[in-house]
Amino acid sequence: MTDKQAATEEIVPDTMANPSPAKSMGDPGITPLSPTHTQQNDTDQVQSQLSFVVVVAIDFGTTSSGYAYAFTKEPECIHTMRRWEGGDPGVSNQKTPTTILLTPDRKFHSFGYAARDFYHDLDPSESKQWLYLEKFKMKLHTTANLSIDTDLHAANGKRVKALDIFAYALAFFKEQALKELSDQTGGDFDNNDVRWVITVPAIWKMPAKQFMREAAYKSGLVCRENPEQLIISLEPEAASIYCRKLRLHQMVDLGTQTTQNGFSPTDNAGSATNQGDRYVVVDCGGGTVDLTVHQIRLPEGHLKELYKASGGPYGSIGIDYEFEKLLCKIFGQDFIDQFKIKRPAAWVDLMIAFESRKRAAAPERTNPLNINLPFSFIDYYKKFRGHSVEHALRKSNVDFVKWSSQGMLRMSPDAMNSLFKPTIDHIIQHLTELFEKPEVSDIKFLFLVGGFAESPLLQHAVQNMLQGRSRIIIPHDVGLTILKGAVLFGLDPSIIKVRRSPLTYGVGVLNRFVEGKHPPEKLLVKDGTRWCTDVFDTFIAADQSVALGELVKRSYTPAKPSQQVIVIHVYCSEKEKVGFISEPGVRKCGTLRLDVSGTESTAPRREIQTHMQFGDTEIRAMAVDVSTGRTVKASIDFLSH
Repeated sequence: MTDKQAATEEIVPDTMANPSPAKSMGDPGITPLSPTHTQQNDTDQVQSQLSFVVVVAIDFGTTSSGYAYAFTKEPECIHTMRRWEGGDPGVSNQKTPTTILLTPDRKFHSFGYAARDFYHDLDPSESKQWLYLEKFKMKLHTTANLSIDTDLHAANGKRVKALDIFAYALAFFKEQALKELSDQTGGDFDNNDVRWVITVPAIWKMPAKQFMREAAYKSGLVCRENPEQLIISLEPEAASIYCRKLRLHQMVDLGTQTTQNGFSPTDNAGSATNQGDRYVVVDCGGGTVDLTVHQIRLPEGHLKELYKASGGPYGSIGIDYEFEKLLCKIFGQDFIDQFKIKRPAAWVDLMIAFESRKRAAAPERTNPLNINLPFSFIDYYKKFRGHSVEHALRKSNVDFVKWSSQGMLRMSPDAMNSLFKPTIDHIIQHLTELFEKPEVSDIKFLFLVGGFAESPLLQHAVQNMLQGRSRIIIPHDVGLTILKGAVLFGLDPSIIKVRRSPLTYGVGVLNRFVEGKHPPEKLLVKDGTRWCTDVFDTFIAADQSVALGELVKRSYTPAKPSQQVIVIHVYCSEKEKVGFISEPGVRKCGTLRLDVSGTESTAPRREIQTHMQFGDTEIRAMAVDVSTGRTVKASIDFLSH
């Protein structure tokens, strides 16, 4: 028994005698009654999935999005959505750009290629009134105190509510998917028959995941009364589920650059991975790069996470920012800022032109890459500066970008490679650090997935870093890997049996003050009893293994019999060991609300037993009034209000 538990257990009789004094401290004084950790069979959660006819997964990406689905009767057959209208040259269009257009009076107009093309065709005087947004998903990762009221900026500089934009996008996908399902089945497809899955980066914190869920409720994808109809899938986990089922003819081994190598094409990648092989999935998307480390547990082929998900904002849009910085260097930041606001559609055009050249960058390339400058760029620059674009290029000290007579920016391969360098360096540094961790030894495969994984420059850098330590595998349909894996996850969410907690979570409690152990400044004397305040009661520690369905149980007592709601602040930290909620790096990250109204009982002292689940992709709470056995409405909220 740990000291802390001992201290807690001593408390119990006293708590019954004197109600916990922490009320006066501003934090609900909770004296934990029963710190226990139980493993529960997870079959009861698995049963709930069988009532759905179809699973539809939405991969809501930073740069591109799409959906895929499978009927529960034919789980092996995954359908990716119909081809979209209006794809770009040189870009496979199974997914659509994550772009959204609202009318001047802020109503939803269109999404994807349709939004982009319509916006592009507007007259410049008109386009200033319309609200066009792209690459907005990253805002959920970068906003420190994310709330329901967080704003986004449209291309014309106007502010819109992020929740509205995400809800519009999800409503669009709901409509598209239900239309396709209705056509497939020859009748109106009922939304209640769909289990929805939304993918998010594994490195997202809880507020961002909860924000996605709130947007889904707002969009009508699912209703708040039926939360199980939506599950959140972590992008690299989805990729991992898909990759371990790959047959060898569905992937490229970078080491040999062949599609098959010594195994018959009917083998799974998993057949090479027998005795619980370990592998890393590197999910390189538009906004983030996510790394997970998994081990296959036989015989069922369940997955176990070996190290907490890591990564960062090192997606391919980093290259776009570098290109923008280069343009600012040549033409001046003041001009680029003005151009984006005055000619927003032309700016979008320029970035589309850059995107297709970005995809042509490769380590051994020797011929230059030409980027079309829109006419309005050339025209507006002349008005703004009084001299030509050509003059600006000659005058700038950027020697590897030239002006070609056809009205294009001509970039040398070195110039293009230098735009990739900061982003790729971040990824390689992260991978290097990951491979030095003791948990990450003996890695047989590295799966490179996500849209950015198609980049030959990135592939080359990863090969150089690994030096043959692991086989680098790239699935053929690398941009759709997450989408297909998310469908598989929706069909069987219990496939990942063990995860690692990304953070340490807990609450602040009072313990009996122990001389010599507790700092004197934490002493609180109330009714003759000496208490130590601000003690961090750990629910789960960072990087701790948590099995699916594992419960953390705590009991709480309302301070007054008439109390209707118990509100408990939840704290988190990146550190594994935390003693007090006042330590540096510990922050308040959420609230646990127990609604005890309507459960009044004659018992002299009410005990509300709370169960929290940390082994899933989202943290959940349930509670029971012990004296009456009635369920207490429990919710855990991570969005700041």
